[in-house]
Amino acid sequence: MEFFKIHKDIAFMRHALFFNAVSFLTFVLAVFFLFSRGLNLSVEFKGGTLLEVSYAQPADLTQVRHVVSGLGYSDVTVQNFGSSRDVLIRLPVQKDTGKPEQDGKAKSEQGDKVMAALKAADASAEKRRNEFVGPQVGDELAADGLKALAFVVAGIMLYLAMRFEWKFAVAAIVANLHDVIIILGFFAFFQWEFSLTVLAAVLAVLGYSVNESVVIFDRIRENFRRFRKMNTVQIIDSAITSTISRTIITHGCTQMMVLSMLLFGGETLHYFALALTIGILFGIYSSVFVAAAIAMWLGIEREDLVKGTAVKTIEDPNDPNAGATV
Repeated sequence: MEFFKIHKDIAFMRHALFFNAVSFLTFVLAVFFLFSRGLNLSVEFKGGTLLEVSYAQPADLTQVRHVVSGLGYSDVTVQNFGSSRDVLIRLPVQKDTGKPEQDGKAKSEQGDKVMAALKAADASAEKRRNEFVGPQVGDELAADGLKALAFVVAGIMLYLAMRFEWKFAVAAIVANLHDVIIILGFFAFFQWEFSLTVLAAVLAVLGYSVNESVVIFDRIRENFRRFRKMNTVQIIDSAITSTISRTIITHGCTQMMVLSMLLFGGETLHYFALALTIGILFGIYSSVFVAAAIAMWLGIEREDLVKGTAVKTIEDPNDPNAGATV
C-alpha cells in the first residue's frame, strides 16, 4: 500500500556524513549523561516498600498520590494492580539508620504510616500486602537484563548475517544500539524514572528498529538485482525513497497509538510511552541515515548480496565460443 509515490529518488546519502556527525554527537552526549548523572532507578532496582491496598470502589489514583505525597514521600509510584479497586504503591528506600533491626522496623512502619493515612482518607481502604524489596533484586534484574540484551544483539547479528551480509549485520546493530543509548541518555539527562516498564520499552525499540532496517536492506538487495547500471549510492537512495510511503504508514499508525498512551494512559504508562516515542522517532532516523550509511561506508556491493549460480567457462581454444560462460 502506498499513499503516494515519489518518482525521483531523494539523495539521502549525499547528506549522510552531516547527519551521522550529528548522530555521533548525540550519542556521545547520551553516554556522558549516563556516566555523569546516571539513571533515576525505580523501586524495583533500588529497593523500597511495596504496599498493596484494596478499596470497595474503584480507587482514585490522583487522591491516593496526593495523600502519600502529603506525608513527605517523593518519587512514589501509584498504579492499579489487577483491577480498578486494587492499588499498588511503591515507596523508595529510606535512609538506613546503620542497624539492621532498626532498618527493618522503620521500613515496616513506613508502610503502616501510609496505610493509616489512606484509611483516614477512605475508610474502605484495606491493606493486602506490605513488604520490603531489597536492592539485591535490582542487581539480579540488571545482570539478567544485560544477559538478555547480549543474547538479543547476538541473535540479530546472526540473523542479518545469514539473511543478508555481515556488513549489514554490523550496520544494523550499530544503528539499533545507537537508538537504545540515546533513549537511556534522555532518561539520564531529565532524570525520568527508569522502571521495569521502561526497560520493556527499550527492548521493544531494539526489535522495532531492526524491522525498519531489514525492510530497507531487503529493498537494497532487490535493487542490486534489478538495476545493473546504478552504483551503490544510487541503489541505497532508491531503496530508501521507495519505502518512504510504507515507513509513514507503519510508524505513523504506531506513533498514534503510543501518543494516545502518552497523553491518556496516566502516570503508569507515561514513561513507557515516552521511551517508545523517542525510540520510534530515532529508529526511523537511524535506519535511514545511520544503518544505510554505515553499510555504504563498509563497502557493500552487488556481489555481496547477489549470489549467482555456479558458472562453467569454455576454455577450448579451438572452440569459437571459447571464453564464454554458461
